[in-house]
Formats: sequence, structure tokens, C-alpha cells
Amino acid sequence: MVHSSETLQGTVQIATYLDDTYLDQADTRVIAVGERDGAPWAAVKHCLFHPQGGGQPADRGWLEDVEVVPVRDRESGLVVAVAPEGGQLPYLAVGQEVRARIDVQVRMTHAALHTAGHLVEAVGRIQGWEMLSNNHFPGQARIEFQAPQPDVRLASPEGREETTAALRGAVAAAIADDLPVLARYEGEGRRVVHLDALHSAPCGGTHVRSLGDLAEVVLPTLKVKKGRIRVSYSATHRSH
Repeated sequence: MVHSSETLQGTVQIATYLDDTYLDQADTRVIAVGERDGAPWAAVKHCLFHPQGGGQPADRGWLEDVEVVPVRDRESGLVVAVAPEGGQLPYLAVGQEVRARIDVQVRMTHAALHTAGHLVEAVGRIQGWEMLSNNHFPGQARIEFQAPQPDVRLASPEGREETTAALRGAVAAAIADDLPVLARYEGEGRRVVHLDALHSAPCGGTHVRSLGDLAEVVLPTLKVKKGRIRVSYSATHRSH
């Protein structure tokens, strides 16, 4: 599976980060250079770096041995590498061969949280709720829902804990069943992530191979504020 985008007057960039969550390095070449907010950037053909977006943080990465931060450049449409604050990007020329690599442990953390977020969304929808927003950042991960009709179960602390227990049970069952996680390109090239037949959603994030790769998935008791149902969660990638 290869996902590419044609931008910057026909320049084609391959979103390698969407094709293999676990790939930690790639030999590629520079396809464009420019400036963003006065700072230089470089874009490579095989983009290994996931930029911040869709509720997921950016990867930590390097071009050669220089740390870079990936961002999506609005003007060019490319995912470009810029220097972190206080750092400097070395001179890179179009056509230059470079090695890109990522911190795979950071990637696995982000992938586990993002996949767990889809799972939390799935079990919330089973309750009849509609998702309003999501955040898959470490230490901040949460899915916010609303109920089409007031959910009387959530009016008391006991009801909220009982409902959270039902969510925890459904999450644990899906992980125990080790449901596969698949990404497919569907109508108009839209990327849709599937948790087997349990759930599907358009998504440009990175994900684990199957739900059995999730570990330490914890859901504190849900909270309700101004009609919004907040389900916080944490998750890690299972060690092999």
C-alpha cells in the first residue's frame, strides 16, 4: 500500500509513515526545499515522519544525524522537516540522497494511543453516543461524546462508574480477541482505518497491527460537563 500526494508543481511525496507504522528508517532523497516562517525546510520523497494532526503528536525524527520536526506546509502541501526550536537545519539540495529515521519508541507510543482512541470511540458508540472530539496526546488522551438524548445513567456517580465499567469490559474484550487493525483507501482516495468489523473511521494516523498489541489500557471514571461525556484513557504498546 502506497499513499502519495502530488503537490508543488507535480512533486510527488510518498507518505511512508502511513504504509508501515513500524518502519524506523528509509534511504530517500530531497525533493523540495524552502522556507516557512523564515526558517528553512526540506521535504523528502519517502516521508517517514508523521506531522502533528488528527489529534496525534508529531514524530521525533532525524535527517542523517540532524534532529528535525515534521510539519505540513500549507503553501506546498508537503510534509516538510524543519529544525526544532534552537536548532539548525543543514544545507540540503534537491536531489541529495539522505537517510531519514524516527524514534520508533515514540512512534509506538503514539500509535498505541491513537488506536486505543478508536477503540474507545467504538465502545462509546455502542452506548449510543456520538463523538464530538478526540485527543491522542500522551497524558491528555480522551474522547468526548454527546448522547442524542440525556443519558440518565450518567446523572449519578454510581451510574457513571457502572457505565465506565461497561466501557472497560468492551475494551478488554476487543483486546483479548486481538482484532486486526487495517487501513484501506476507499472512495476518492480517503484512508479509512478499521478495527476488524467493530469500527471504522477516516484517519491519517499511525496504528498498531492488531488490538492485542495494546497494553495498560486504563479508563478512569468518565466525566460529564455541559452535556459532553469525556472518556479519558491511557495505553502503551505491548512489549514483545
